[in-house]
Amino acid sequence: MEKIVVLIPTYNNATTIGQVLTDVMRHGLPVMVVNDGSTDHTLDVLADFPEIELISYARNKGKGHALSTGLKAATEKGYRYAITLDSDGQHYADDIPLFLEAAREHPDSLIVGARNLTSENMPGKNTFANRFSNFWFRIETGIRMDDTQSGFRLYPLQKLKGIRLFTSKYEFEVEVLVQAVWHNVRVMNIPIRVYYPPEEERVSHFRPLRDFTRISILNTVLVLIALLWYWPWRFVRALTKENIRKFIERHITQSGESNLRVSLAVMFGVFMGIVPIWGYQMVVAALLAHLMGLNKVITLVASNISIPPMIPFILFGSYATGGLVLGRPISLSLHEVTFETIKDSFIQYLAGSLVFAVLCGLIAGLACLLLLSLFRKPQQLVR
Repeated sequence: MEKIVVLIPTYNNATTIGQVLTDVMRHGLPVMVVNDGSTDHTLDVLADFPEIELISYARNKGKGHALSTGLKAATEKGYRYAITLDSDGQHYADDIPLFLEAAREHPDSLIVGARNLTSENMPGKNTFANRFSNFWFRIETGIRMDDTQSGFRLYPLQKLKGIRLFTSKYEFEVEVLVQAVWHNVRVMNIPIRVYYPPEEERVSHFRPLRDFTRISILNTVLVLIALLWYWPWRFVRALTKENIRKFIERHITQSGESNLRVSLAVMFGVFMGIVPIWGYQMVVAALLAHLMGLNKVITLVASNISIPPMIPFILFGSYATGGLVLGRPISLSLHEVTFETIKDSFIQYLAGSLVFAVLCGLIAGLACLLLLSLFRKPQQLVR
């Protein structure tokens, strides 16, 4: 208990913060409040609670900045966990023991309270935004969660040390979840209750257009990073002898696929890994493989030819092939860099990458077909 602090960011919640603090303090945990530049009577209310630790600054900087400030301060004070909840009264402090129990069962996990999105007075925009966020979170991490936007959470402070975050508004809570997964921190949901007052009584600082746009931009960046770095990195990490053996047995030697169909999946995967649609190769490869009836797993594995260590070779091979196809120099001159030379080089790369992708795909597919024909026993073919 002495290693857990309750962290409450607040901005202009003078009408609710007092009751929230009263409810929280019944649980006997130390409480830290970050006043994010409130301009109402929030500070006057907080003065009635001398036992809390208060961090306050004059200018409003956003919920993400307030959370980041509080989490950093809690980490420096040696706390192991920080439970965060909003100061608008939507969270029930009596659910705090649920987080304590979950932390005992799953130490050092980032635990997010999953709200009942069908509860009374739940704003429709919240339901849509959460489903939108859940979808992109799964694309970025491969993990399915029921609620990725709830502010009622338990953060494992020591496990999050060293993670660099870039956002400072509402999108902070999305980024920290994704970054936690990328840094091997377990994330999970537990069910919690939520209260939304009638619309005429509701106080919200969420600006739908501006904040939703910021969240959308963040998800676009995170998806690109996931496709270019996280998923290839996970693929490389999974390349152990045992995993390779299991993959070969399951999808090749003991599968029902013919030698030709396995080779076609490899051929198409290598082709998709080289074509110039960086960041979307795996998504497009999986979709097209499904439409063509090819083995999606083999296709996706083969498309990982574009993992970071291979990218310089792919770029050079594409550019050099483009030079041969278009009758242009293979080397790139840096002495005369103009818009025209950049455009010509880009066209050379695009043309070469398509041809290079076809050639590499054919070579990989034919090599696979040859090896399977030589080493795959006939009785291993189911059909």
